[in-house]
Amino acid sequence: MASKKVTEILNALDKEYGTEYKCYLDHENAWQLLIATILSAQCTDARVNLVTKDLFVKYPSVQAFADANLKELEKDIHSTGFYHNKAKNIIACCKDLVEKFDGEVPSGIEELTSLAGVGRKTANVIRGNIYHEPSIVVDTHVKRISKKLGLTKEDDPVKIEFDLMKKLPKDHWIIYNIHIIRLGRTICKAINPQCEECFLKEYCDAYRKGKK
Repeated sequence: MASKKVTEILNALDKEYGTEYKCYLDHENAWQLLIATILSAQCTDARVNLVTKDLFVKYPSVQAFADANLKELEKDIHSTGFYHNKAKNIIACCKDLVEKFDGEVPSGIEELTSLAGVGRKTANVIRGNIYHEPSIVVDTHVKRISKKLGLTKEDDPVKIEFDLMKKLPKDHWIIYNIHIIRLGRTICKAINPQCEECFLKEYCDAYRKGKK
């Protein structure tokens, strides 16, 4: 059962942002979201969406990515950063999807994290958005803001994920990430957070201690 503080935080987030699920990465199916999420590492969703708009036309299937030329794919995704590793992982990941999973994106955490370039964060994005499995995605916003709110003291994303799984009710696992991303982009920014405007300030340990 969630604590009074957690319940009040979640109620405040729901009231401010609603309860509609929204994925910020453009996609039409599971494999597109998987590739977009791999590309989103150390890159903005807006930039990824610009790149995938043409990318998914050029490579219209998992097989097309599996057969891609590494150097050419690197050029296609260059602007997302870390393009060499990302291109290598995308090709290897799609080869695994073709050879081991009949071209379908699996739903299990073990199967997903067995794919090249797919860690727990990416796996949970797929599980939450495609298969609607309760999952907690720990990105930079969730890590930073959860610590400020006193919901975790950990730095390791996997440990944060398990802390939040214990503290948040399952029906808020997916939407917590969506809400916190929005909060982190608009109010609780990493640089120059707007603490006085924040509707969660009364619950924020960092604010109470005078830390930004």
